[in-house]
Amino acid sequence: MVPYWGKEKLSEINPVLVVTTRGPITENRHTGALAVARPDGMIHASWGDIQRPILPRSSIKMIQALPLIESGAMEKAGLTDEHLALACASHQGAPDHTSRIAAWLAAMGMDETALLCGPQRPRDLALKAAGVPASRILNNCSGKHTGFLTYSRHIGAPLDAYLDPAGQVQRGVALAFAETTGCEAPPEYGIDGCSAPNFIASIAGVARAMALFADPAENARGTAMLRLRDAMRAHPLLMSGQGRACAALIEACDGRAVVKTGADGVFTGIIPENGIGFCLKIDDGNTAAAEALCAATLVYLGVLDDAHPTTDRYARTSIRNFNGEICGERRVTLSASG
Repeated sequence: MVPYWGKEKLSEINPVLVVTTRGPITENRHTGALAVARPDGMIHASWGDIQRPILPRSSIKMIQALPLIESGAMEKAGLTDEHLALACASHQGAPDHTSRIAAWLAAMGMDETALLCGPQRPRDLALKAAGVPASRILNNCSGKHTGFLTYSRHIGAPLDAYLDPAGQVQRGVALAFAETTGCEAPPEYGIDGCSAPNFIASIAGVARAMALFADPAENARGTAMLRLRDAMRAHPLLMSGQGRACAALIEACDGRAVVKTGADGVFTGIIPENGIGFCLKIDDGNTAAAEALCAATLVYLGVLDDAHPTTDRYARTSIRNFNGEICGERRVTLSASG
């Protein structure tokens, strides 16, 4: 099998978008690509190789949740916007998250043993300090998996096979992914950390999908996109958590943007007022660099104030030593569209 990236060197293709300095030198350079798209797939701005196929990881959970609404499962189960935010969440495992997911499962006559996402220790600082052990409901993707179970139950698919790429649940997810990103169907996939198939599309294709959420059509899919987008915007702490970049950036934008992180340096964004969406990927998978580039992109698109403290926190981050002294900086090198 020929690898997607072939034998080319990333540094020879993609520009340096984020750097860290220490003293007089640039210590780290993070290359990557960024696409800003409109719903018709036209590119508003771009940097780097935006046709590169990627695994968007958790940044596209709102796409994975589309069949939950489109199938009628959401309505039949009486789900609220809080449930939808959790279905799109990479959460902290805090009590606000797990209590709601446990109640959601209980309403279907289930408990966390029905989840196939695997155990994870909590990211919530208080629970970590208390030594709370790993469990499935603490998995940051447990809300997404509870959504899969709700969809599976509604369509009568086997509950113990909802992650099967050839099964009805994931075929429905794959179709929604292919239709929104414009990739070939059925899309190829890798297996995510939570054991769910993660479908492959280009950076430009994922950006197009986010633009569809920004400016949804007046049809059933558009209605589903609007529900999911607005649930994420209304409940950023359920969709993310205290101290997490997604929640902090959504709040700093006063709801003018919805952003979603994915593992290994991916971020997506939805800008409703401009009808555009974006997707970025840092080549080396550095999370801090992806967060920095996301913040700078929001400033570039005019929905985050360059002087906001959250901009400084992510896009111009001071690097300190153990004595608290500033000895360097992480900053974005985003310039004119490439």
